[in-house]
Amino acid sequence: MKKIILIALSALPIVIFSQASVKKANQHYNNYSYSKVVEKLEDKNQINTDAERKLAESYKILGYYSKSEALYAKIVSAPDKKAEDVLAYAQVLRMNSKYTEAQKQMDNYSIMFEDDFRVKLYKSNKTYVVDLLKDKGQFEIKNLEVNSPEQDFGAVYYKDQVVYASSKHDINAAFRRWNGNNLPYLDLYIGKIDDKNEIISTEKLSNLNKKFHEGPASYSKDGSVVLYTQDNYKSKSADGVRKLEMMEARFKDGKWSDKIAFTLNNKEYSVGHPSLSVDGNTLYFSSDMPGGKGGVDIYKTVRKSDGTWGVAENLGDNINTEGNEMFPFLHESGLFFFSSDGRPGLGGLDIFATQITNNQFSKVFNVGVPVNSSKDDFTFVLNSEKTKGFFASNREGGKGNDDLYGFNLLKPFQFGKAIKGTVKDKAGVILADTKVELKDKNGNILKSVVTNSEGAYSFDVEEDKEFELSGAKDTYFDGKSSANTFGEAEVVVVDVILEKNPGLSLYALIMDAGTKNPLEGVKITIVDNATGKIVDEFSTPVSGDYRKSLAENKLGDQLNYSLKLERDGYLTKSVIFNYKITQPGEIKMQEALDLTMSKLEVGGDLAKMIDIKPIYFDLGKYKIRKDAAVELDKIVKIMNEYPDMVVELGSHTDCRASAVFNEKLSDNRAKASAAYIQKSISNPSRIYGKGYGESKLKNGCACEGEVKSTCTEEEHQQNRRTEFIIIKLK
Repeated sequence: MKKIILIALSALPIVIFSQASVKKANQHYNNYSYSKVVEKLEDKNQINTDAERKLAESYKILGYYSKSEALYAKIVSAPDKKAEDVLAYAQVLRMNSKYTEAQKQMDNYSIMFEDDFRVKLYKSNKTYVVDLLKDKGQFEIKNLEVNSPEQDFGAVYYKDQVVYASSKHDINAAFRRWNGNNLPYLDLYIGKIDDKNEIISTEKLSNLNKKFHEGPASYSKDGSVVLYTQDNYKSKSADGVRKLEMMEARFKDGKWSDKIAFTLNNKEYSVGHPSLSVDGNTLYFSSDMPGGKGGVDIYKTVRKSDGTWGVAENLGDNINTEGNEMFPFLHESGLFFFSSDGRPGLGGLDIFATQITNNQFSKVFNVGVPVNSSKDDFTFVLNSEKTKGFFASNREGGKGNDDLYGFNLLKPFQFGKAIKGTVKDKAGVILADTKVELKDKNGNILKSVVTNSEGAYSFDVEEDKEFELSGAKDTYFDGKSSANTFGEAEVVVVDVILEKNPGLSLYALIMDAGTKNPLEGVKITIVDNATGKIVDEFSTPVSGDYRKSLAENKLGDQLNYSLKLERDGYLTKSVIFNYKITQPGEIKMQEALDLTMSKLEVGGDLAKMIDIKPIYFDLGKYKIRKDAAVELDKIVKIMNEYPDMVVELGSHTDCRASAVFNEKLSDNRAKASAAYIQKSISNPSRIYGKGYGESKLKNGCACEGEVKSTCTEEEHQQNRRTEFIIIKLK
């Protein structure tokens, strides 16, 4: 029953063969009578590939894995093989613990279907088997005494008891058998849990069981709502198959209400394997309904205000693959478990875990051994305290077809990625008791910890994110580091380095001139003007700041430094810092200097970026004066530093004198200024002059014609200006 949806999807189109036994085998296959398929085809020497495919799949379903492997090995060599045969062969090899051979078949399948999501998952982690076979000491498992020689699986918590599905039967009693495995039909049983996590004192749930399959089930936290899987008793699909459906009942006034059919039941496809949220208003379930990823998918639906269920939402690539995803279980903490044969695993169905936070899934991971094995592992549930639980498996060493296993959870589940590291000083000395803050790329504090005696810190974080780490400790300067969780690494190691605070230090904060945001990646070169030697070279972190201890300096010392700031896309800046140390502590250079950097972009005015003083001319003249040349030489320097820069030198006047006179005068001054610069730069055509006269006044100081201006001299001065507009950059 655990695979009843899966089996239904494995049924291939009926092909009419001449041999009567093969025809009959096709009928048995489509009726889930796999033992009869084996009976009809096993000894036949000449059957086509399609019949061999059905026989190989029947072997696998019935647990004859060696026979299935041998037959699939033949099928994948046939000229009419299908890509799905290669995938099925890889799976049965895994179920026989032949992982190296299985990987070769997955490599073959990857070539055939490179866009298959299962292929992408496989390629992203080809070493998964090595990791999954390592027992990480998280689980302690045992086969339960309650197991029968038949099927036992699907344990769920119901208040302080357990409900599970079983095909066990009383000896000598009459019972019906299911064609699929020739075992009795499933019923739901209820039992108590003893202090050894054994299920005891079991009995049938008479109010839910009927003559065909019932189970598994799911209950709300308070036990007032139950949904469970059963066969569709009323009708079969168009191709004559009895699909699965779900029923719902409520406990009220001391009894269970009449069972109500689940809104999304449909005779043409199966729905089953329910898992209810704590309040019973969100439901996860499995279905092979049309429009899914492929195979069996897991869906979510939310109860509407009228009590009915809403539309089914496919969980998409977060969970589902082109294979089969089944048996969801939502824990009240948001932990989410399911089984899949489409994700990299150890055999058939493997159990996977993820965490749901704000309707978002964390990274999905395989829980590994000892819970997962080379066979089918499924129906994982966890108690409220997250200490114990149950799952089912058909692995070797059990008591029956499917067995229930109990487990103790020895270590908690962890999701996403981790950023870890050590806090040290520049000499490599470990710094214990240091506060480390984790911030997002916008500087918002996400978490904080204090380092242990070994100076270690650790944060569990989301993948594909950027982070900033900040360390703080008394008598030390704050240390900052950047980290990101892009890429495949599960653990990102980043150390945070702090510098001992000697009492005297230099500090600089470099910002964007426009946005005033800190600038990362600014190269700072500091030269001591007294010696001509480079004192320090440094690249700013995301915080945009710079610190330097002045351990060799004392009060009364004179500092005379040249600072050069360089960053791609920004205008290089050079400044002089002259400072006499008069008191201990941190010397903030940005309080005495403009340490903002101007972004180089088309349309920007160099005059504003380097604070050029007004370009003065004698009255009515346009000859370059000595004081104007000093300012124009600043532009020469910039244009020689940026040999691909093209600049328009624009000259503007105020409104006084006629517009014609002003335009001509400004044009002459602009061309004269440009000509001065052209003499000293490479490719002189990179700058040209243009006069605008009074056509672009910056304020309301117009005075043409009958307009009489009342503006002050300072206001007119705002309009008399020279602009150096960037027209082109590299």
